[in-house]
Amino acid sequence: MDNMSRTRSSRAKSGDGTLIAYEQRGEGPPVVLVGGALCTAASDAPLAGLLAPQFSVFTYDRRGRGASGDTAPYSVEREIEDLAAVIAQADGGAFVHGMSSGAELVLRAAAAGLPITQLSVYEPPFVTSATAGAEPAAYVGRLRDLVAQGRRGDALALFLTEVGTPPDAIEGMRQTPMWAELEAVAHTLAYDHEIMGAGLVPVDRLRGLQTRVMVVDGGASPAWLREAARAVADALPHGRHRTLTGQTHEVAPQVLAPLLTEFFAA
Repeated sequence: MDNMSRTRSSRAKSGDGTLIAYEQRGEGPPVVLVGGALCTAASDAPLAGLLAPQFSVFTYDRRGRGASGDTAPYSVEREIEDLAAVIAQADGGAFVHGMSSGAELVLRAAAAGLPITQLSVYEPPFVTSATAGAEPAAYVGRLRDLVAQGRRGDALALFLTEVGTPPDAIEGMRQTPMWAELEAVAHTLAYDHEIMGAGLVPVDRLRGLQTRVMVVDGGASPAWLREAARAVADALPHGRHRTLTGQTHEVAPQVLAPLLTEFFAA
C-alpha cells in the first residue's frame, strides 16, 4: 500500500488532557479538515482521499464524537485547543478547511492565533441583518434542554426538522443504522450552537484576521447561506469568494477538492 492510500490513525492530547482521535493520509503540505454538525473524521474521509495525492491530510473526531474524548465542561476555547493539538501533529502549521459550523470554529481559531497558513471555509451558517433563516432562540433552548435530559434522539429529530428535513424522511432515517451513528453525536449539536453564538456575521473579528481566506458557497444553496458567505468574504482583509455551480450545503467532495487543491497550492 503506497503512502497516498495508507491511513494512519493516532490521538493528540488537547490542552485539558482530552485525547482527540485523528487520521492522516498522503504526503505533502499538511491540510486539516474540520467538519460541521454531526460530522466525524469518517465524514471527511472522501474529501481527504481526493486531496491525499497532493497533501498530507488530517481528519479528526471533534470533541465528543467518534473516538475522541469529551471532558466537561464544554467551551469553544477547548475546541480551539483540540484543533491546535491536531495542527501540532503537522509540525506546527497547516492549511485548514472548515465546513458549516466547523467553518466558524476555524475562523475563531485563526483569530486566536493558531498557526493556520491559509484557510478555506464552506458556507459558515451565519445570518445577516437582511437575511431570513436565523435560528429562533426557542429552538436553540429546546435543543439544549433535550441534550441536557439525555434525549439525544429527540434532539437529533428537532435539529433535522429545523434544517428542513421532512417528517417522513426523519422517520425513515430512524429505521436505518445511520440513525444510531447520528444519535451518538447528537449531544454535540449544543456545542455547534455555542460556537455559532448569536449567529450574526462577526464583522469586527473578521476584519482583524490577516490570514488568507477563501469563502465558498454552493450555487444551489439557500439564499441566506450564500448572502452570509459573501458577507464573510467582504469583511476579511484577505478574503476571496467562490461559488460552486449547482452545489448545495452537502457539497460533493469531487467538486470541492479541485478548488481546495488550487487554493492551497497557490
